[in-house]
Amino acid sequence: MTKKSSFTNQQILSWLDYFSKISGLEVEKIKLIDISQKKKNLIPTIETHKRVLVFIDEGHPNFFFELWESGLGDCNLWFKTGLEPEGNVNIGKISDRIDYEITGPSVMLIINQNARSSYKIGLQNDNFSQGSVRYVASEIRSVIINKLHLDDQDTICIISGESIAVEAAMIANDGEIIAVEYNPHDRYSMEENINKFGLHNVTITVDTSRESLKNLPVPSLAFIVATERFEEEVNNLLKINPRMKFVVYTLELNILSDILSIFKKYNIKQEEVIQISMSKLNSKNVFEAKPAPWILSGSPEV
Repeated sequence: MTKKSSFTNQQILSWLDYFSKISGLEVEKIKLIDISQKKKNLIPTIETHKRVLVFIDEGHPNFFFELWESGLGDCNLWFKTGLEPEGNVNIGKISDRIDYEITGPSVMLIINQNARSSYKIGLQNDNFSQGSVRYVASEIRSVIINKLHLDDQDTICIISGESIAVEAAMIANDGEIIAVEYNPHDRYSMEENINKFGLHNVTITVDTSRESLKNLPVPSLAFIVATERFEEEVNNLLKINPRMKFVVYTLELNILSDILSIFKKYNIKQEEVIQISMSKLNSKNVFEAKPAPWILSGSPEV
């Protein structure tokens, strides 16, 4: 949910100048993120940026504990409360403040010397919640993410693709992910992953009905793990966006045939069909063939 920021544009610029001067950092090397206005994916941002200037308010009381719990306790912290950049700043580590509650507007510069220079797609499956979900191999997920061609402000509907939803949420950091999970156990696993990765741009819903999607942002792209519900899903999504683009995943030949016929029925132009074959060397030095999915993409003809 978006609300009015606790800080004006002028105050934000003044804080940027303030921290730039006292830290000796150039302005263009500092990443800004205002979570007093809207919940954003702060943890992935800190993990991929060395210098993050955070604007925050009392809506995040356990902020420091959450960062520490995510393994960011060693990050250097320059911290100051208030709306105006006046007086001295407190300097230390995030781990020094795990018991400190945010009670009002505050600004902090977080310096992560171990930050990666960019987000790297293809998270290992061990990173995800070990719940009811069977995750696609990280190598195949990397190809899927590549085929989605995500922008940082995209709104995407992802159906039964839990690990895809997590990685898409990190890339579309200022966008929205609608994660459709039919199975309650899978919804619970999705919630665990959202909390584990500190994601704030994922909404979980039970299906693609008009009732479930009516109060959500309209997606421009859908990723679907195809099942017998595929035609229903396509029909529902085209009703809310007639220009919806589709990327579809299946391991089953009969489902592949259904996808192609449904694309034709709904006047969706088939843009690409690929099959991914992959083998991995096991402990006995023998290559084991992994399941070889088909990935299809298409968009309505206009």
